[in-house]
Amino acid sequence: MALLGFLILVGLIVVVQGWLLGKPALARLDYQRDFSKYTCRAGERIEMVETLSNRKLLPVPWLRLEAMLPSALLFARSDDTSVSEGNIYQNHTSLFTLPPRTKLTRTHRIDCQTRGIYKIDSATMTGGDLFGLYAPSKKIDLNMRMVIYPSLLGDGELPISWKTWQGELAVRRWIVEDPFLITGVREYAQGDPMNRIHWKASARTGRLQVHKSGHSADPRVMILLNVEDSESMWSVVTRTELIERQLSLAATCASALIGQGMAAGFAHNGGSQLGDPGMRIEMDYGPVHLNQMMEAMSGFELKSRMPFQELLQLEEQREFREPIDYLVITAHRSEKLEQAVESLEKRGHRVGITGFGTSDSGRTSPKIRSSQNRVSARNEEAVL
Repeated sequence: MALLGFLILVGLIVVVQGWLLGKPALARLDYQRDFSKYTCRAGERIEMVETLSNRKLLPVPWLRLEAMLPSALLFARSDDTSVSEGNIYQNHTSLFTLPPRTKLTRTHRIDCQTRGIYKIDSATMTGGDLFGLYAPSKKIDLNMRMVIYPSLLGDGELPISWKTWQGELAVRRWIVEDPFLITGVREYAQGDPMNRIHWKASARTGRLQVHKSGHSADPRVMILLNVEDSESMWSVVTRTELIERQLSLAATCASALIGQGMAAGFAHNGGSQLGDPGMRIEMDYGPVHLNQMMEAMSGFELKSRMPFQELLQLEEQREFREPIDYLVITAHRSEKLEQAVESLEKRGHRVGITGFGTSDSGRTSPKIRSSQNRVSARNEEAVL
């Protein structure tokens, strides 16, 4: 009888503690999750801070927080957290014990590995009593958005062709024509737009004459990125590391141009997580515009939506107030691509081509091609 009475007493204790600690485990609990940064670069370390507040007079014996987070976020290992990794997402689990009237803050160190735009929609909170008799759970809406920009290349990683083209641009920066500063007339030259023709002077001299402009220090550059890793690529990129490196080159070029006070834009023939707004960013100035370009690069998808020569043809059809500079970043060249570049140049635009190539070490790498000159390239470059 004594044993039976003891068992009944233990059972009552278990049930009572379940009613006292388990059923209301999630009542009067406040949870907040924040990141030290919501925009960063690939390879950068940030922190995720979790804050839990128990406003009850009773403790919470155990509390589990689970969330599906992108695999691009690499968490430092700890005893009170568990991470189940997948190719795209990982299940991140944190365990807590909360005394009454307690606020607990936990900081997780995270390495941001891969560029992209990631959504963190919700987390699941589960609590319970000492014996697991009750384990209520609820969903917490987070609605967070992480943007990881492409990494930037160091000076030693940049292709010679970019440095050469950048040097040419720096020299021309002080002699580029200003269409609003008219200093006279000159004879028509191939590539001059028709709206620059001075008809009265042409009639007077008997030969086509165009307005002669003064010069300003305001070149504008449109960066065009080719998602195709080879001429035979059909839809999805197979050499992902190569194209990711090309994207890092585009980010480095954009950062350098904007940092020097120039106007820059970005367009590509790949897909985008942002839809149409992420496929072309018009030329503009300043750090805010640079962040917009970087976000478009973060949302860049490794699949082709059109052949690159078609993108060049669309650029040829655009009307600009004056010729601009194009910087083409591509891993390969083809006859169609070359013809599209020449068509752009005939419209008066200046085109430079750079990038990292796929040629084998035993083969000769193509030459660096720009509107101004041709110089020899290193073997790893496919600048044409």
